[in-house]
Amino acid sequence: MAESRTFPSLSIVIPVYDEEAILRTAVLELSDRLTLLPWSYEILLAENGSTDRTLEIAAELASRFDAIRCHHTAEPNYGKALREGILRAGGEMVICDEIDLCDTNFYERALSLLRDPSVDFVVGSKSMAGAVDRRPYFRRLGTLVINAMLRTALGFKGTDTHGLKAFRRDKVQPIASACLIERDLFASELVIRAERAGLGVREIPVQVQEKRPPTVGLARRVPSVLRNFVKLFIAIRFER
Repeated sequence: MAESRTFPSLSIVIPVYDEEAILRTAVLELSDRLTLLPWSYEILLAENGSTDRTLEIAAELASRFDAIRCHHTAEPNYGKALREGILRAGGEMVICDEIDLCDTNFYERALSLLRDPSVDFVVGSKSMAGAVDRRPYFRRLGTLVINAMLRTALGFKGTDTHGLKAFRRDKVQPIASACLIERDLFASELVIRAERAGLGVREIPVQVQEKRPPTVGLARRVPSVLRNFVKLFIAIRFER
């Protein structure tokens, strides 16, 4: 008799900010691909402080499709939007994705790993062996620098914290609730706290090629990243 396979329900959390140019097409294409895969799913669009029609488009998609949900935060804050999306997720497994990636190949590989009960959290690494990162040079350099800082200052054991992730909702929602840092470094705190909590964290290589330039330039993000890195260092190193 063939082995019986059960497939988990899936929540896909996608923070969006000033994405009117690609939002509708990207979400509809993702929905089409997901209907070919053996999971029930919801797509949570975590809109945050957009100045264009992103919120309007996200709300319209949510009104048209039962599997699409939208929530809004007033300030442009990637980390806060991602955290809220994770806490609102109802699926057994949660995927954190980016609107300019929507990488269902990562979903399949990560969920295959999560069938192993010793694996709780899968990180899509842009920096490990086998990864292909086609972003501009300074974006790639920024990833290398922040990961080196995390390893040196906080004992991070991996090669990446930002971008694609998949995890068990019941294991990671309490960790997301405990995170103190927002904006760019929320994702780093989430991965580091998952490591420190003893969760089974695995990395897999991904290919990254953005569909459009970042909606917030790297130079504008640096001061915020440095401030939040200090906060993260204090939160992790000196907590009881």
